[in-house]
Amino acid sequence: MKKIIFNTLLLVILATAVQAQDKFFTKTGKISFFSSTPVEDIEAHNKTTTSVIDTRTGKMEFAVLMKAFQFEKALMEEHFNENYVESGKFPKASFSGAIANIGDVDFKKDGTYKVTVKGNLTLHGVTKAVEAPGTIVVKNGVVNAVSTFNIAPEDYKIAIPNLVREKIAKQIKVTVDMNYEPLKS
Repeated sequence: MKKIIFNTLLLVILATAVQAQDKFFTKTGKISFFSSTPVEDIEAHNKTTTSVIDTRTGKMEFAVLMKAFQFEKALMEEHFNENYVESGKFPKASFSGAIANIGDVDFKKDGTYKVTVKGNLTLHGVTKAVEAPGTIVVKNGVVNAVSTFNIAPEDYKIAIPNLVREKIAKQIKVTVDMNYEPLKS
């Protein structure tokens, strides 16, 4: 009986260790956005994005605090948080989805892999399905994932006052750049 319990416990520990090796994590991922109009360019960066990716299933999650976006001008940052994304009411944005072609990526072999990511982006209290191309680079056990896509503020019920409408692009370019490390159990 003791042998059965020991073997069962050993199997659970080994399964947990193998599962942890299939997950990669970061708390220092980067997300930036860029709005370009003839009147003004607006750019912001966030270097504190949390993300996890499961290499077996392709599932991935992101969470980003809206107040952590940094702008060149303090007034832009204030308007962004108070008037547009309403960070007090909607403190974070998130993504939950998966790599559609996960079978094309070998996380145990150095290389560059083109992927398509599909899932749900929640921003300003609105959740929308998104699909974006990306690139995963595996090098020396470190996984880097990069994607660039566009979103429309109006799709997420972000109201832009007419007074500044010409200063903010109808399509905002979003760039995601994550350096993942193996999740330690």
